[in-house]
Amino acid sequence: MITVTDLLPHITLESGKQPRHSIIWLHGLGADGQDFVPIVEKLSLPVAVRFIFPHAPMRPVTINGGYVMRAWYDIADTAIDAQQDETGIRASQAEIEALIAQEMSRGIEHDNIILAGFSQGGAIALHTALRQTVPLGGVMALSTYLPLADRAPDELQTGIKITPVFMGHGHSDTVVPFGLGTASRDALIQLGYAVEWHEYAMQHSVCEQELRDIEVWLTGQLN
Repeated sequence: MITVTDLLPHITLESGKQPRHSIIWLHGLGADGQDFVPIVEKLSLPVAVRFIFPHAPMRPVTINGGYVMRAWYDIADTAIDAQQDETGIRASQAEIEALIAQEMSRGIEHDNIILAGFSQGGAIALHTALRQTVPLGGVMALSTYLPLADRAPDELQTGIKITPVFMGHGHSDTVVPFGLGTASRDALIQLGYAVEWHEYAMQHSVCEQELRDIEVWLTGQLN
């Protein structure tokens, strides 16, 4: 078990007074917490929300020649689901669980907490949500995949299958292949999750239609 003593540095944005919902939104490889702040400001949501945008730790990334950058885990191969960095993935899970605990200590109910993420961040969001002891309000996974998928059946916690899942992926994604996204969707469905799947004519990015779909999905979860 990994113990976290200090919270990851993060940006906090509240869309209104006294929010009762929190969304912890994880950026992709090489970006930082600022990456999705402009996007969420374009979302029109029915209730006040506290957004938490953590900065991933700085670490060398093998596929990028060992260059040190913000990353949730190492990537060793162009086939990103091969040679997976289990230690790094589980360390990031612990970091996000510490942020979840912070929000609960602020009075946010567990089922009013949503994990969201793009690419690497989405992988950690999915991995972490599946392993909670209480169901979260949802998990939003954008242009991503389910890491350590072979471990999931043995590590799922009782009752977590009710956590709603939103997945969006671009047909022309060359970073996280579309086929890996659909395979992850199918694995989640086989595990018993209700996955709302959206696909778009885009590469490894977020498009305007996806933003509108996110807005509709989030509105349905924020009650």
